Amino acid sequence: MRRKGLLFIVSAPSGAGKTSLCREVLDIFPVLRHSVSFTTRPPRNGEIHGRDYYFVAKGEFQRMVRDGEFAEWAEVHGNCYGTALSTLAEAREEGVDLILDIDCQGARQLRAKGVEGVSIFILPPSYSELRRRLEGRDSDTSEVIETRMANAVKEIGQAGSYDYIIVNDQFPRAVEELRAIIIAEHQRLALMIDSVSKEFNIQGG
Repeated sequence: MRRKGLLFIVSAPSGAGKTSLCREVLDIFPVLRHSVSFTTRPPRNGEIHGRDYYFVAKGEFQRMVRDGEFAEWAEVHGNCYGTALSTLAEAREEGVDLILDIDCQGARQLRAKGVEGVSIFILPPSYSELRRRLEGRDSDTSEVIETRMANAVKEIGQAGSYDYIIVNDQFPRAVEELRAIIIAEHQRLALMIDSVSKEFNIQGG
């Protein structure tokens, strides 16, 4: 029997390093893939339809919203982004694990729709370190940084609703902790019982 794919939902405030962590574990696990979202924004240089995003017209995106085709969606700076229920369902049935790099609002929508997944929140070691990282980018104005810091307080306040928390202090250690969570979730009894029960007569609890 083919095992079902797992969904890993990863959230963090801007600057905590979740995108870098997700990219790192994608190179470690061959069966793990990045969940490709739908968006109404135009492709940027080098982006490919179906690999980076599914680029659709706003009218098509709105139709998908009306028809209930999204597990979660949001409008950000005038552009819409969403994760299709079909993307999650197909990966699960094909035994493909997905990692979904998503904000707290999207994670709440997934929980409200009963989407099964392993939720992981990435924390910075401190607010002062988060500010240092944001300022070190040299790409945001002071006003944008203050907005990101204010949002971080709200987002971190929701970390208690996640299954796991990783503090991204030392990046290699944070990668290893994320890797350990993925490995541990694969060994859960509910996933392993079908493959081992015939040989060893193990009964589920």
